[in-house]
Amino acid sequence: MAEKITANNIYAFLSDGERINLECKKAQNSLPNSFWETYSAFANTNGGIILLGVSENVQQKTFDICGVENAEKIVKNIWNTINNPEKVNINLLKDSNIRVLSIDGKNIVAVDVPRADYNIRPVFINNNLSRGTYKRNHEGDYHCSESELRMLLRDANEQGNDRMILEDYTMDDIDIPTLEKYRVMFKTSNPEHVWNALTHKEFLRQLGGYSEDRKEHIEGLTIAGLLMFGKGLVIRDRFDNLRLDYIDKSNLIGDQRYSDRLTYDGTWENNLFNFIRIVIPRLTSGLPKPFKMEGILRVDDTLQHKAVREALTNAIIHADFMINGILKVEKFDDCFVLTNPGLLKLPVAQIYSGGESRARNQRIQSMLRMIGYGENLGSGFPLILHAWDEKHWLKPELIEQPDLLQVKLVLKIEKSLTSNNETKDDVVKDVVKDVVKELSDRQQFILQELTKDGTLSAEILSQKTNLTLRTIQRDFQKLQSLGLIMREGGRKEGRWISKI
Repeated sequence: MAEKITANNIYAFLSDGERINLECKKAQNSLPNSFWETYSAFANTNGGIILLGVSENVQQKTFDICGVENAEKIVKNIWNTINNPEKVNINLLKDSNIRVLSIDGKNIVAVDVPRADYNIRPVFINNNLSRGTYKRNHEGDYHCSESELRMLLRDANEQGNDRMILEDYTMDDIDIPTLEKYRVMFKTSNPEHVWNALTHKEFLRQLGGYSEDRKEHIEGLTIAGLLMFGKGLVIRDRFDNLRLDYIDKSNLIGDQRYSDRLTYDGTWENNLFNFIRIVIPRLTSGLPKPFKMEGILRVDDTLQHKAVREALTNAIIHADFMINGILKVEKFDDCFVLTNPGLLKLPVAQIYSGGESRARNQRIQSMLRMIGYGENLGSGFPLILHAWDEKHWLKPELIEQPDLLQVKLVLKIEKSLTSNNETKDDVVKDVVKDVVKELSDRQQFILQELTKDGTLSAEILSQKTNLTLRTIQRDFQKLQSLGLIMREGGRKEGRWISKI
C-alpha cells in the first residue's frame, strides 16, 4: 500500500472497506486458517495488509476495532507456522512486516505481505500446489485456476516462454516471404553481420527461432520462430487460443463500428512480424509529424512515433501466448489502447520507474531489437512516459486486470488539465504546427529557409532549389495566405517574418 497503516490513520483506511490489498479478520483468540489463504493470495497478486483484531459488520459495511486478546501469542504463531514448509512453501516476511498497534486501548496485529517476485511464485499453502495456491480479486481470496497456475509456473522460468521446441514443426511451416522481409530489415540494420550469409534455417537457428535438444533427440521450430514467421494457418492450428486484432475506431461516421480492421481474411499471413509491420504505420498515421527537414527531405519520425512502436513491442514481448486471450490494438480519436494476454511479472511502480525488464518472450524480444524495435533493457516504458510528457498529454495508464488475465496500456492523446501549464502562445504554436504539417515538402523547405534567413527572395530560392521562379512565387503566396509568413518593410529593404 502507498501509505503505512498506523494508529493515527487506521480509521481512514478502514473507511474504504476491504479491497484488493486490505483484508480484515476478527482473530480475537487465535490465528484463523483463512489468514494463510490471504497470505498466499496477496503474495501471488500485488501484496497487501492483513489486519488481525478488526471485525466486519457485513450488513452495515463497517469495521470495528475488537482487538486481539494475546497479540504476542498470535505473532509467535505466525512465525512458527510460516517457517514450516509443510504449511507454507515460502516465507516472505521480515520482522518489519509484522507490527502490533494499540488502537483505543486495544491491540491489533498488522501484517504487511509483500508481492512475491515472479521467479519464486507461486506461493502456496498446505503443501498442495494445485489446491493451495490463491490469488486476490477485489476483496476476496480465490483458488488459482489450472490455467493461472501454469502461468505462474511459466513465469518463474528465467529463460522465458518462447524457447520451447515445437516438435514436428519444421521449416515447411515458416512463411518464407515473411522471413525474407525480416531479413531485408535485419541486413539494413546490420549490414556487416555474418548472419546475412546464412541459409534461412541457420539464420533462424541463430535468432532462436529454430532449435534442437540433443538429449531428447528432437529439433524443430521454437514458439518464437513459429509465432514470428510462421504460416497463418499453422499458427492458428497450434495456438487456437490466441487472436491478433487491430481495430481503428477513429473518425467514425454515424453508426459505423470501425473505420479499419486487420482480421484473418486471407490477405496476409497472420504471424507476429506481419502484424507489427502492418499495424504500426496505421496506428501512427494520425500522430503529429515534425517540422524538420534534412535538405529538401522531411523527417517524419518523432519521439511519439517511437513510443507507439515501443508500446506495441512491449505488448508482444510481455504477452503470454499460452493462455486464451487477444493481442488487441485499438485506435480511437483521443487514445490508443493496447491489450495483451498475461499479467505483469514486475510491480506497476517498478515498470514506471524503469531500469529492469523481464520479458516473457526473450527470443522474440531479441528478434525485434535486431531490427530496431524495442529499447535497451528497462528503458522502454520510461521512453513512452517521456514522449507523452513532451506533448503534455495525459500520463499513460498501465492497468493490470487479474480477473481477465490481461494487461492494458492506455495512451491518451489529449492535454493534461492538471499538469499542463501551457499558455495562449503554446496553443497558438500547436495550431501553427498543425497547419505546417499539411504543407508539401517543398513548401516546408521554403518556410524553413525563410525562418533561418528572412532576407531571402523568391529569385534566390529559385536558384537554390532549381525550381521555376513562378513555382516559388506561388509557394510564397500560399505561405502568406495561411499566415505563416508576413512581409516587414519594403520590397528591397524589407524581410520575411516567419510565424514558426
